[in-house]
Amino acid sequence: MTESRIDFRKAHFLISAPDIAHLDQHLPGDVGIEIAFAGRSNAGKSSALNALTEQKSLARTSKTPGRTQLINVFALDEHRRLVDLPGYGFAQVPIVMKKKWQNALGEYLQRRECLSGVVVLMDIRHPLKDLDMQMIEWAVASEIPVLALLTKADKLAQSARMKSVNMVRKELADFGDWVMVEPFSSLKGTGKSKVLGILNAWCNPDWLIEQQASENE
Repeated sequence: MTESRIDFRKAHFLISAPDIAHLDQHLPGDVGIEIAFAGRSNAGKSSALNALTEQKSLARTSKTPGRTQLINVFALDEHRRLVDLPGYGFAQVPIVMKKKWQNALGEYLQRRECLSGVVVLMDIRHPLKDLDMQMIEWAVASEIPVLALLTKADKLAQSARMKSVNMVRKELADFGDWVMVEPFSSLKGTGKSKVLGILNAWCNPDWLIEQQASENE
């Protein structure tokens, strides 16, 4: 069976929603494939999405972390979507808002049947905070594969970068094949090809390929 290569440069904005209920109202059912991007508000999530899609402003970047309070959905094609989840953990956001975002994140991970993988972005210099671990545990408990993406890799020398990567891999080893760990730099392009390979694999589960083949018969 031939794997379908996805052109992530074709990603385009589809919808914003405050919670999963609004997604259910405006998307064509819980079908197809979604890959979610989650991370602390200063983890460089928007920059990573822009770098991976080679678009300067697909995801809005802000000098004020915590500004993105919505679930933003980007379509790759008729069946596949990238989902930018609200940033979490920013200290200056009111506690009520934090809890609202956290509930929305947990609900999305636990209820979204079309979720094929979760990219958890962490600053390579400050990985595995409590909410990062909670996000990873939520996903694995739901049997959803995780890519722990260590961003801002250009901020460290090669030796320090690999030390951090190996430390995180060791800490997450108990999750087995459910979790992969890779360094990434939006600025330098470090890890981009490997990340795109992982996303492409997540976009191509056998059932979707078979579905598309049957549609073309």
